[in-house]
Amino acid sequence: MARRTPALPYAIFAFCLASLVGANPALAGAPAHPAHPAHPARAARPAHPIRHTARHRVEYIDPTKGDIPDADDPVVRQVAVDALGHEKGSVVAVDPTNGRVLAVVNQKMAFSAGFEPCSTIKPFVAIAGLEEGVITRDTMLKVGNRRYMDLTEAMAHSNNKYFEEVGSQLGFERLIRYHEMLGLGQRVGYNIPEEQPGLLPSKPPLFGGAARMSSFGEGIRITPFQLASLVGTLANGGEQFYLQYPRTEAERANFQPRLRQQLDIAPVLPDLREGMLAAVMYGTARRSYDPDGEQDLGKTGTCNDEGLGGRLGWFASYADQAHPRIVIVVLLHGGSRVISGPHASQIAGRIYRDLYARNYFANNETPRVTDFAGLAIARPSASR
Repeated sequence: MARRTPALPYAIFAFCLASLVGANPALAGAPAHPAHPAHPARAARPAHPIRHTARHRVEYIDPTKGDIPDADDPVVRQVAVDALGHEKGSVVAVDPTNGRVLAVVNQKMAFSAGFEPCSTIKPFVAIAGLEEGVITRDTMLKVGNRRYMDLTEAMAHSNNKYFEEVGSQLGFERLIRYHEMLGLGQRVGYNIPEEQPGLLPSKPPLFGGAARMSSFGEGIRITPFQLASLVGTLANGGEQFYLQYPRTEAERANFQPRLRQQLDIAPVLPDLREGMLAAVMYGTARRSYDPDGEQDLGKTGTCNDEGLGGRLGWFASYADQAHPRIVIVVLLHGGSRVISGPHASQIAGRIYRDLYARNYFANNETPRVTDFAGLAIARPSASR
């Protein structure tokens, strides 16, 4: 049986609608003010103009301005310059087998007093945690409501809660001891007068203490050279070479690797490398992933730099896995939300892909040191 709808409520609704349309003709599709046509200039404006806010504005510069590229490997430098484009950033490339600096793009930024490391501090913290027995690769730490992570996943996704817990258990004194051992707060180069030592705090940061130091590097200033030195040490199994940047033909011809120290960290390196590989395969650094080339391992970092202002984007990495040939550190700085570790990893990915296309990784059997004027000399064995 059909349901009958009372007629009175509909009659009232129709009366109200007619009154409303009569009071405002624009609702019926008629122009609200037919006697005053739109001004031609106003009619040409889009209904929703695009706003270029500071939040999304990328600062474009010439990052090579002022550089003296004579000491750089011309292939590595050109690839790095092309990948960085006109973004406000720097690229440092190093040979992990001997500490030789292969290229420095935006030398003014690279040789500055240092920047907050953001999440690139996490490999330092992981080494300390593994060495001190605070964690193993399989230790599950609570990172949220009914959510736990092990080291690999925490590295892959750069989980702050995980590393804050590790840092809290280590404490300030042990963190500083490991940071100093790995080269933070010190010059890691040999005969590089422009290099700065960075900074380690003398006491825990007021905001967040050791936990904040371990997730964002609060209170620490790190340089691209220190980060490249650490990654090179992870890549080659624990040998920390002095970074050298030979500027003259004589220095290039007489280049000799100089071992800064031999770190007994080989037992924990597989656990750390697994997390850095996971970051590239499916984590925060996946923009650098190259399914057809030499796969890199790396760690991203994103944060606001309270000292300098603006945002920082880091990516520290090396390739290839079996025979490490190159360390690449990308640093970005600016006010846009685009500035991030994932974006820095994207730039590094361009570098790796271009190097692979140029057969840079083709010969991994006998690493050599190349005099970029044309002379190639065999890499001498480092004294131990």
